[in-house]
Amino acid sequence: MDLLRKTYAEINIKNVKENVQKIINKYNDYKYYFGVVKADCYGHGYLKTVQAILDGGCNYLAVATLEEALQIRLAYKNIPILCLGVIDPKHISLCIKNNITITINSLEYLKQIDMKKLKKINVHLKINTGMNRLGISNNTNLLECYKILEKNNIQIEGIYTHIYNALNKEHYENQVKNFKKITENIDLNKIKIVHISASEATINYPKLDFANGCRLGIAMYGFHTPKELELKSTFSLKSEVIQVNELKKGETVGYNATYTAKQDEKIAVIAIGYADGIIRKNKGRYVYINNKKYEIVGNICMDMMFVKVDENVKVHDIVEILKDNEHIEYVAKHLETIPYEVICLIGKRVNRVYL
Repeated sequence: MDLLRKTYAEINIKNVKENVQKIINKYNDYKYYFGVVKADCYGHGYLKTVQAILDGGCNYLAVATLEEALQIRLAYKNIPILCLGVIDPKHISLCIKNNITITINSLEYLKQIDMKKLKKINVHLKINTGMNRLGISNNTNLLECYKILEKNNIQIEGIYTHIYNALNKEHYENQVKNFKKITENIDLNKIKIVHISASEATINYPKLDFANGCRLGIAMYGFHTPKELELKSTFSLKSEVIQVNELKKGETVGYNATYTAKQDEKIAVIAIGYADGIIRKNKGRYVYINNKKYEIVGNICMDMMFVKVDENVKVHDIVEILKDNEHIEYVAKHLETIPYEVICLIGKRVNRVYL
């Protein structure tokens, strides 16, 4: 591995493929499995990761933006791609040209689109069942959308919602009830794909009898899944020690002198910083060097950070900034966030190395 800077994310695409296979094999009563590959496959890098997801069994892709869809379409000509976000009506021609499925998120949005163009494209209707982000919120507006599309001979390929708190059974059941209520005036049997559940809902609840699709996101990378599935870690982040400084008691480290040596200490400088996605709030949590835990101290710089070490740590030693899923979950708790954000924060200048 000849990298100009030995700071890189190690992506195990074999594990991605195997994780997807295990999920689909266990929850095998769906017809459509959407691989959600937005945000550069949750920071994994889209090109090789998408291939692993498709090889694992997903037969539809979903993204957040038109830019993401077009980037993936360059490499994957035939796989259907759904854009979950709102696409400016003036760019619908791009969707037609590149066979991108669009989301109709409101009656107002639908009325802005040239119906002649919609005839040439697949559309999915998004239903707001309680998250109050995107979607059609009542059966009156949904029925009007349905009638407009029907009148113009536009085929509705899909309809879906998003479960915002799948770990709460009451919230989940309320959203399912809301979906049924909002769609009560249309015939779901006439719609090719009905997809309700993302990763957590797919895993935690039985398949709904009217749904034939599910969306796989963070589960493909081994998070929020039951232990019996035995899913594997797919993402790790590594850097190297570029200098070891010997501090005398009372000396400080880094900007604003936020860390003072309590005794004579060794401080390793690591070639990664907040410009790479290791934000300053990481201070105080641990990394691994030679399979031993060491604490991040001082303010994290744009391109470097400091770790309090011992005599066993040398220049050029590999530092595991994010070791595996267990470590990522610990880091997420330290940062008061979720694993999604931890891995999505890792910037573009960090090389992705594929195993």
